[in-house]
Amino acid sequence: MTVKKPKIVVLGAGYGGLVTVTRLQKALSVDEANIVLVNKNDYHYETTWLHEASAGTMHHDRVRYDVDAVINRSKVEFIRAEVQDIKPEEKKVILNTGEVDYDYLVVALGGESETFGIEGLKEHAFTISNVNTSRQLRDHIEFQFATYANEEEKKEERLTFVVGGAGFTGIEFLGELANRVPELCKEYDIDYSKVRIYCVEAAPMVLPGFDPELVKYAVAQLEKKGVEFKIGTPIKGATAEGIIVAKGEDETEEIKAGTVVWAAGVRGSSIIEKSGIENMRARVKVNPDLRAPGHDDIFVLGDCSLIINEEINRPYPPTAQIAMQQGETVARNLVKLVKGETELETFTPHLKGTVCSLGDDDAIGVVFDKKLTGTKASFMKKMIDNRALFMIGGPSLVLKKGKFNIL
Repeated sequence: MTVKKPKIVVLGAGYGGLVTVTRLQKALSVDEANIVLVNKNDYHYETTWLHEASAGTMHHDRVRYDVDAVINRSKVEFIRAEVQDIKPEEKKVILNTGEVDYDYLVVALGGESETFGIEGLKEHAFTISNVNTSRQLRDHIEFQFATYANEEEKKEERLTFVVGGAGFTGIEFLGELANRVPELCKEYDIDYSKVRIYCVEAAPMVLPGFDPELVKYAVAQLEKKGVEFKIGTPIKGATAEGIIVAKGEDETEEIKAGTVVWAAGVRGSSIIEKSGIENMRARVKVNPDLRAPGHDDIFVLGDCSLIINEEINRPYPPTAQIAMQQGETVARNLVKLVKGETELETFTPHLKGTVCSLGDDDAIGVVFDKKLTGTKASFMKKMIDNRALFMIGGPSLVLKKGKFNIL
């Protein structure tokens, strides 16, 4: 009698999903399990590089690589499709091309932009969420400069940029944009003083949770390049002309801008909400072994998972570093289940440090408890980016896609 091989289905080829699959294909033989990877594109993109593609400081093809470059097709079935729903009771996933059943499911679908119900944001603001939104934003920025240079009656707001959010994505994008703007001014023969770049943040601080001394450095560096910060200023709405911000108790003010970029919030995948799995803002507060509560056959990681940092009683931020570590734990736990073991590993994030770039040659960071700024921090950022490539695709992927403009 042949024993039925368990079918492991991984949804999403982001950081967490790819680490899970690459570890499973090494640890399990073809006879032990069927591994299926589902992703809507046939490529993976480095989410942490999208701010560079969005500002136009890096070509969008640099931020992505083919899934085939890192998976073993003799061990992994790849389905290019969009996930539409998960049916936990029926143990199946509904795709736009059909359906796929599973014995074990890994949900690594990544996050979506969270607009907090602010009126007009979805219609009038750009987001930095995937390769195509980045291309669209880059083209739009260039279009504004080209149009301004050619129009008889100059619309000054074309050269006004508003970035909503002073978290990681917002600050990293501002660093790239501040480097790109002088190049565009030179290219289109535009006076640099005409350009205005605003960072608007509802919270009372820039980069909450980051070391205050380093934040001060980052703000000073960006201000030097022309970024104006409006902190403690909630955005109330976005229009075709710009944004409306709160000013005092009952007043509002309009900032006219040709480009509004929303970088202030990430939630999990809306598929989680549809599936009926218990969640908060589309994120699942996972068990210590990274399984969804009440679902022993479903693991959730990356932006779709919620893990509380017990020391400060707040969720860990959804970073690539944590998603990749989760992928390793999930893979080990799946191997145990396939081999009939029931005692699973619990997940503890090991944070080696955090670096926030301020453009190609500048950054701030804390690495192994050491504070870094400037070119040293920038060097570390590139090393971290290269390490992420190495963890998934080994040295060949680093040689192909790595960042070597180190200093």
